[in-house]
Amino acid sequence: MSQLKNDTFLRALLRQPTEYTPVWLMRQAGRYLPEYCETRKRAGNFMKLCMSPDLATEVTLQPLARFPLDAAILFSDILTVPDAMGLGLYFAEGEGPRFERPLRDEWEVRNLSVPDPMDKLRYVIDAVRQIRVALDGSVPLIGFSGSPFTLACYMIEGSGSSDWSKVKTMLYSRPELLHHILDVNAQAVAAYLNAQIEAGAQAVQIFDSWGGALGHRAYREFSLHYMKQVISLLKREHDGQKVPVIVFTKGGGLWLEAIVESGCDAIGLDWTVDLASARARVGHQVALQGNIDPSTLFGSPAVIAQETCAVLAEYGHGSGHVFNLGHGISQYTNPEHVALLVETVHRESRQYHAQ
Repeated sequence: MSQLKNDTFLRALLRQPTEYTPVWLMRQAGRYLPEYCETRKRAGNFMKLCMSPDLATEVTLQPLARFPLDAAILFSDILTVPDAMGLGLYFAEGEGPRFERPLRDEWEVRNLSVPDPMDKLRYVIDAVRQIRVALDGSVPLIGFSGSPFTLACYMIEGSGSSDWSKVKTMLYSRPELLHHILDVNAQAVAAYLNAQIEAGAQAVQIFDSWGGALGHRAYREFSLHYMKQVISLLKREHDGQKVPVIVFTKGGGLWLEAIVESGCDAIGLDWTVDLASARARVGHQVALQGNIDPSTLFGSPAVIAQETCAVLAEYGHGSGHVFNLGHGISQYTNPEHVALLVETVHRESRQYHAQ
């Protein structure tokens, strides 16, 4: 593998000195880019796009051709893992992800097993290898998975939900069944992320998109506990380099101190969290990633620059900050506004890293 030409992102995650604050964006390869829409149209549908290593590589690199981002993130979907378990993932136009065979009966839960990532998810692992070669050491590659709880939400509901009523019904009426799903998911996520690391992912992120929907005690028992289990099973070094782990719980600002104890290297923050207070709460234990409101990118150039500078000022001086959105970029975002954001981060953050 090529020597990294820009390791700013990895050094920031490990709280090492950097010349500026690195930046990447959740969902940076997506529908806001005309070239992505063209590739997706050529693929035929979203699943075919995900399952083609060639096309996944193409769209992973598209935002890097436009913007001087400090990391690439594998193009895939968090629900490839339950699909590999046999639940039958498909995407209905305008309706988001759905499963043909959601977990409805106890025997279906008991029959769940950990898929071999080199078999059922080989297309993702092949994409990781291909993307690393294509990047040629320009920037690091981020691998990812959904959290055990977030995957369980879709596996039980069968689709997205406004209240996750089926999940919560199981949580409070048959918690042992939910724990069984989560245990299998944790093993599957760890195996999946380890396969990505072995294939070339230089950092990994766990997307806990729905952990914030849980109550205070339930979050620790049903979401954080299983992310901690995943992290304990991960390969933390590969090719002589440390592989940092980022945990992102949307709506998780209340639990930062507990998330620190998961063993992660960095915590992703949504836009509801004040970076200055978050930094004070976690101290020097972990790096922080985030957290401008994605809707800021609908504002005028002056407002985007102003809000970007405000986030940098909130974190303040020193290393350990990776600039990102507080959630994924909207499909309606103007790419020129993204260019402005990245340029502003790179230019204005240098004052906070001066020795």
